[in-house]
Amino acid sequence: MAKLVVEQLHKAYINDGQRLPVLDGISFAAEPGAFVAIVGPSGCGKSTLLEIVCGLQSPDAGVVAVDGQPVTSPGHVAYMPQDDLLFPWRRLLDNVIVPLELKGMSRAAARAEARRWLPFFGLDGFADAYPSQLSGGMRQRAALLRTFLTERDIIALDEPFGALDAHTRRRMQAWLADVHRQLGRTILLITHDVEEALVLADRVVVLGPRPARVVHTADIALPRPRDILSPEFAAYKGAVLAHLGDGTLGPAPAGANRPLPRPAMAGDRRGR
Repeated sequence: MAKLVVEQLHKAYINDGQRLPVLDGISFAAEPGAFVAIVGPSGCGKSTLLEIVCGLQSPDAGVVAVDGQPVTSPGHVAYMPQDDLLFPWRRLLDNVIVPLELKGMSRAAARAEARRWLPFFGLDGFADAYPSQLSGGMRQRAALLRTFLTERDIIALDEPFGALDAHTRRRMQAWLADVHRQLGRTILLITHDVEEALVLADRVVVLGPRPARVVHTADIALPRPRDILSPEFAAYKGAVLAHLGDGTLGPAPAGANRPLPRPAMAGDRRGR
């Protein structure tokens, strides 16, 4: 049985009194321990899709299921937004233990549990640092450790490296691939970077312009670590790029490049 099943998701918003379709029958699946990346044009509804998968929004139609059980509320999938959302007044260790504290663990026990993971996440020696004292890459590592400590089998990442410089981004990609290999969690990654998707994922799901639908799915049969200069890698990249820009799909619907309206939600996040 697939760990995660997304079946025929539809979603629309009301914008200035008019219905704005966003998702148009999205379907895909992820097996236990798989790494699935979703790519698509800017503004096509990737983040809306991720929030529905995480139970933060409800679809107009369709089903999200984890282990065969429908997802109708948050808590089934660990969610890491693009912004690290670290509390500036808390030191790194006390930032990453938030999920453990929310589960009722004492602060002392939560700190002890988090400390044993600091070396694995490349954060050893920085437990007492404030977020302002950390590099962008280290802040993302801290955010991922906090997400990992929710102890969910599925981790959803919304463009986690989008704000990093190219060199740091490549290092973080290699590190995330190693984390996935060693921990075996199912990962769902939203990214606008096709190369990043192909470096990391077992399966790449390509969305078309809004209202988004799946226009291509590629199962990546390449050894790890991936050689981005190999002809095989270039072939996968060319296929994904061709579907992203496939003229046979027709022009983007009117208003497809407008920012999506966002529903009122606690801890509202940017629409991407």
